[in-house]
Amino acid sequence: MKRGDIVTGIVGNTTFPNHGHITVDGTKIRVKGVLPGQEVEVAIKRSSKEKAEGILRRVVTPSPLESETPACPQFGTCGSCTLQCMPYEEQVKLKEDHIRKLLSPAIRNADECAWLPIAGSPSSYEYRNKMEFTFGDEYRDGPLTLGQHKKGSMYDLVSAECCCLVDEDVRSIVRETLRYAEENGLPFYHKMRKEGYLRHLLVRKAKITGEILVDVVTTTQLEHDWSGWASKIAALPFAGQIKGVLHTVNDAAADTIINEGTSVLYGQDCITEKLLGLTFTISAFSFFQTNSEGAEVLYSAVRDRVLKVTGGSAGDAASQRGVIFDLYSGTGTIGQLLAPVARKVVGIEIVEEAVVAARANAELNGLTNCEFIAGDVLKKLDEVTERPDFIVLDPPRDGVNPKALTKILAYGVDHMVYISCKPTSLANDLGAIQDAGYRVVSVQPVDMFPQTPHCEVVVLLTKGT
Repeated sequence: MKRGDIVTGIVGNTTFPNHGHITVDGTKIRVKGVLPGQEVEVAIKRSSKEKAEGILRRVVTPSPLESETPACPQFGTCGSCTLQCMPYEEQVKLKEDHIRKLLSPAIRNADECAWLPIAGSPSSYEYRNKMEFTFGDEYRDGPLTLGQHKKGSMYDLVSAECCCLVDEDVRSIVRETLRYAEENGLPFYHKMRKEGYLRHLLVRKAKITGEILVDVVTTTQLEHDWSGWASKIAALPFAGQIKGVLHTVNDAAADTIINEGTSVLYGQDCITEKLLGLTFTISAFSFFQTNSEGAEVLYSAVRDRVLKVTGGSAGDAASQRGVIFDLYSGTGTIGQLLAPVARKVVGIEIVEEAVVAARANAELNGLTNCEFIAGDVLKKLDEVTERPDFIVLDPPRDGVNPKALTKILAYGVDHMVYISCKPTSLANDLGAIQDAGYRVVSVQPVDMFPQTPHCEVVVLLTKGT
């Protein structure tokens, strides 16, 4: 078996996130993006005598799990959703199984800790409160498209006019923006040639409040007056309420949105969202959980873990007896939700804009016991004079910096909660955490991303036996 060979086989059990194996002529071939029981055609990417890695070409025969008719006509072509072919109850079962398989080998007391049932998302479709769409073409030199990347492609796009992860308000913004761009003959930005104008469309719609913020992102290679587009967007018959229309310029080479200057074309530059009774102001580039209803489930799980070990209840003055460190705090959402059960909350976040938002949101919510610090957790821990009684970790996808983790563990707090958006990073970090004398009390997956293989996990850790 060599690179480029095409083989077929039946996928056995899968692991997080939807990785599986087929066996051909005694060789085990690892394949990404597959489901148990599928017969798949695979192109060999690399191979040795014992194992190989392949790239999925097509599904020859569906899995018995694939009993759902996909809601989106782009399913199978778009790279964003891969589980629409499964009923939602089967999706969460699969994710729960994947998390247990992934974390069990990393948890030294796996047979004793509590494996809590996965918490599903209240909405399995139209749940996203933020989407970034890309301008481009469906194929080389094809017509202008506004959408998502095709599966396995860095350049080709599929239209987002029918995307099922957002609601009709967002889809109407996509259609109107594409129509406007076509009518005005505006060219998209070619990543390879580094030339062109249209780059992205960012839309935020708060699930609870219904407030909408729209931002078109372009280079500075052309001059264009976007006021006409802003008026068209503001006049659309939304179920929600349009609050602001923006234009951001971005000449950076990276294929991500980098704010190099934003102007307000209509209304204001932010919206508000409500979570568990608190109000949060969100700008175009603020970090905020993309599933508002799911975030309430996630943060309730975190708060429940804290209350479990403090012995109090939200708003109970008797439980307000400790200092909580909210590390990698983002816009301070978790810290503010925990403020009622803490004497003080100290949040540390490296993104300064997020810290500014956290401070403003704490003031908006009348919380006087929250302090948010801008800077790297590794460095700022040396400057904080308070010592924590409880630590909440919500690190970026790559997990906690090993040097920072050493400092965090040196506090020796009795209890910690680790919130992971990438469970493989959590599995890596658990080694050092357990070496420091902590054991895992409970594990709870929380599905924040229906129709995709991704999942968050909340882990409660306790010092000692």
